[in-house]
Amino acid sequence: MKVNIVKENLLTSNKKFTLLSAFVTLLNDRLSESILLPILPSFVLLFDSKASTYGLLSCTYQLAQFTASPFIGVMSDRYGRRPVTLFCISGSIIGISILSFTVLFNWSNSIAAVPLFLLFLARLIDGLSGGTAATATTILADISSPEKRAKTFGLIGVAFGLSFFLGNIFVVIFAKSTNNNFIIPVLIASIIPIINFLLVFFYLPETRPNNTSNKLKTILKNPFKQLFIVFKEEKIRKLSLAFFIYFIAFTGLTNILIFFLQESLNWTTKASSGTLVVVGIIAIIVQGGLIGPLVKKFGEMRLTLIGSGFILVACSFLITAPNENATINIYTAVSFLAVGAGLITPTLRALISKKLAVDKQGSILSNLQGLQSLGGVLGIAMAGRVYDGFGPKSPFIAGSIILIFMIYLIAEGKTNNFIYDQNQKHLNEKTS
Repeated sequence: MKVNIVKENLLTSNKKFTLLSAFVTLLNDRLSESILLPILPSFVLLFDSKASTYGLLSCTYQLAQFTASPFIGVMSDRYGRRPVTLFCISGSIIGISILSFTVLFNWSNSIAAVPLFLLFLARLIDGLSGGTAATATTILADISSPEKRAKTFGLIGVAFGLSFFLGNIFVVIFAKSTNNNFIIPVLIASIIPIINFLLVFFYLPETRPNNTSNKLKTILKNPFKQLFIVFKEEKIRKLSLAFFIYFIAFTGLTNILIFFLQESLNWTTKASSGTLVVVGIIAIIVQGGLIGPLVKKFGEMRLTLIGSGFILVACSFLITAPNENATINIYTAVSFLAVGAGLITPTLRALISKKLAVDKQGSILSNLQGLQSLGGVLGIAMAGRVYDGFGPKSPFIAGSIILIFMIYLIAEGKTNNFIYDQNQKHLNEKTS
C-alpha cells in the first residue's frame, strides 16, 4: 500500500522533475559515447596505429560498467536512487575531465604511452561510475505503472537518439583536417555532467519504494555471480538471454560499422559521423513519439520481433554494399538499424520489467545493464576478431546469425510464459 502511495505521489507532483532528471542522466551517460564513437580511431591513430589498441579502448568503458553495475544496483536498492545517481555522475565528471585534458594537451614531445594511458584511465573511471544509466532506468521503473513502462522506457531511446544526434552533429560541424578536430565537441560534452549533477542535486526526489527488505541486502557482490540472479528468474530467463545476445550483435555492429566505413570504404570522420546523425534522428522519432502508440497497437512482444527484422534487413544492405558509391546502401542500412533498435530496446526491457516484483526492479534492471555492458564488450571484441579473420563484411553476417538466435529465444520465452501463466491460472482457480 505504501509503495502505491509513493508511486502515485511521484506520478503527480514530482513527475516532471523526476523524468527530466532521469532523462538528462541518460543523456549524460550516452553523449560522451556518441562523440567518441566516430573519432575514436582518430584518437588512437595519433599515438598508435594498431587496431588492437582501438578495440581495447572501445571495450574499456563497457567492461568497467559491467563490473560496477550490479554493485551500484544493490546500493540503489539499499541507500536510494538519488545518492547513487549523484555518486555516479561525479565519476562521470572526473572521467570526462581527464579525457578533455588529454585531447587539449599537446603531446607532440611526449611518450605515446602517456596520453594512451590517460585515455584508458578516463574510460575506466567513466565506466566504473557508469551506473547512471542503470539507476536512471530504475527511477523510470519506480515511477511508471507496468502497462505504461514501455512508453516510459522510450525516454531511454530518446536520450540515446538525442545523444547520437548531438554528439555527431558536433563532430560534423567542428571536425577539421587537423589532429585536434575533437577538442570542441569534447569540451561541450564536459559541461553536460556538471549540469546533470546540479539538476539531480536540486530537483530529483527519492523514488525507491519504501520496503524494509532493501535494508537486508548484501552490498559487495561478484558481478559475474550476480548475472545468474537474472537467469534464476524463470519467467525472464530466455528474455534476459535474448537481451544479452541482442547487445552482443547490436554493439558489435555499430562499433565495427564506423571502423568499416573509415578503413574499408575510406570514408572521412565527417562522412561516417553523418550516418550516426541519421541514427539519432530516427531513434528520437521512434522512441520519443511512436513507441507508445505502437505498443498499444502491436504489443511489446510483436514489436520486439518486428525490430529484429528491421536489423536483419540492415545487415543485408551492409553485406551487399559495393566498395565504391556505397552511400545509398549505407544510409538505407543505418536507417533500418535505427528503427530496429528503437523498437527493440524499450520493448524488450519492458517485457522483462513487467514480470518483476517491485522490490527486485533495482537489482534485476541493474544486472540487465551489466549484461548489456558485457554484451557490448563481447560484441566489440568478436566483431573485431571476425573482421580481421574473415573480411570487412563478415561481422554483419555474424550479427545476422546472432539475431536469428535471439528471435528464437524470444519466441520460446513467449511460449514458456504462456504455459506458465496458464498453469498459474488453473492453480488459482483450484485454490479458490
